[in-house]
Amino acid sequence: MDANLNRDGTGGRSTRISPGYLVLASSVGTIIEWYDFFLYGSLAIVFSRLFYPGHDPVAAMLVSVTAFATGFAVRPLGAVIFGHVGDRLGRKTTFLVTLVVMGISTAAIGLLPTFATAGYLAPVLLVLLRLIQGIALGGEYGGANSYVAEHAPDGARGRWTSYIQTMASGGFLLSLIVVIACRFGFGQEAFERWGWRIPFLLSTVLVVVSVRIRMSLSESPVFLRLKEAGQVARLPVHDAIADPINRRRILLFLFGAACAQATTFYTAHFYALYYIESILKVDFLTATLSVAAGVAIGSPFFVLFGTVSDRIGRKPLMLAGMAAALLFYVPIFMAIRSAVTPAGVDGIRIAIAVFAAVVICAAIYGPYGAFIVENFPSRVRYTSISIPYHVGNGIFGGFLPIVSLTLVTETGNPYAGLIYPMAFCAVGFVITLFFLPETSHRKLSDLDVPHMDNAAARPLRS
Repeated sequence: MDANLNRDGTGGRSTRISPGYLVLASSVGTIIEWYDFFLYGSLAIVFSRLFYPGHDPVAAMLVSVTAFATGFAVRPLGAVIFGHVGDRLGRKTTFLVTLVVMGISTAAIGLLPTFATAGYLAPVLLVLLRLIQGIALGGEYGGANSYVAEHAPDGARGRWTSYIQTMASGGFLLSLIVVIACRFGFGQEAFERWGWRIPFLLSTVLVVVSVRIRMSLSESPVFLRLKEAGQVARLPVHDAIADPINRRRILLFLFGAACAQATTFYTAHFYALYYIESILKVDFLTATLSVAAGVAIGSPFFVLFGTVSDRIGRKPLMLAGMAAALLFYVPIFMAIRSAVTPAGVDGIRIAIAVFAAVVICAAIYGPYGAFIVENFPSRVRYTSISIPYHVGNGIFGGFLPIVSLTLVTETGNPYAGLIYPMAFCAVGFVITLFFLPETSHRKLSDLDVPHMDNAAARPLRS
């Protein structure tokens, strides 16, 4: 089926959707969901003063970062819930629901009382809303990535899906830009009193616009064919896990590509930001501007590497990214540390170092969307790609900032926190190299053939 689909996906209307609009409409919703989810991360330092007792700033910061991680911890639950719905009812329906749930919970954070007003009720409510956000985000990636990949032509799937990967950095960057604008516009005192609420409340407007755009999309052509053929999975989660071949794929992806993708992403974005603020004691505005600049310059590389992976394959780029993390993480963070001296902070050097970390992440994450989609059959694809992605990002990635900051605090070694992402990259490198196949040549229908030979279905050495 051509990507220029009728809007209702059934042939009932003559209006056609261009490939560019399809990718744009899918990506807009994704960037808004990431923006919503990452707002708390962008403000974790500020929230440590607003929602937790102030007698121990270091402890409050660690608790605040732990609360940030709670949203990640439930992402696998969201993956299971919405993976089931997405494989049963369709990709479009599910990523509309996740968008609305995310928008409501984000706006509610903007209305919360602070610790000074409500005491310990304030952090309890904050964590509760973070949990709801995490569940909603658990359904977003599988829907958006499956939807775009199932429309993409063979030979260009890496480029098409790379826009979805870019939206994670885009959402993080958008959250930083809005926070910086509010901080400049309102001034520090007003921002910490009430101005921090504006970025969260702004989510309401962004979600309404995004929902209207996504409503114009048709259902995935692959899902429509499954539905017409009566092959939609009745119990997608059970089917995805009960099949030993599919279960093996999920586990290999989790401890291969997913764990490396997750830890490099959160090292380049959140750990770098928290390290600069809490360990190097750089002020909020300088740290945020420096990291935002590095992320902005590095973000186009997600699309670049996704596009290149259509030509040379997914694995060479991803393996190169994992190896680069092992070789260059310590030098990158040495450069960040050397940019902070008693004489001042060199924001340009920090931005360049963050840029280098983002490029490493992009080499893994850019091809990742096509790579994971090409490994799972259509009838359980939403569930199968959501589980390793959100366990990897929700657990391995989400807890990276608190684990790495704790390692630095406890050991006194400013680079001890890098042990965590480097270990996952080492494991991911070995598993990806020896146990995950190259898939850039594969059609999505390759794994949908009944009783296909196990040698073609099982992810063996390439």
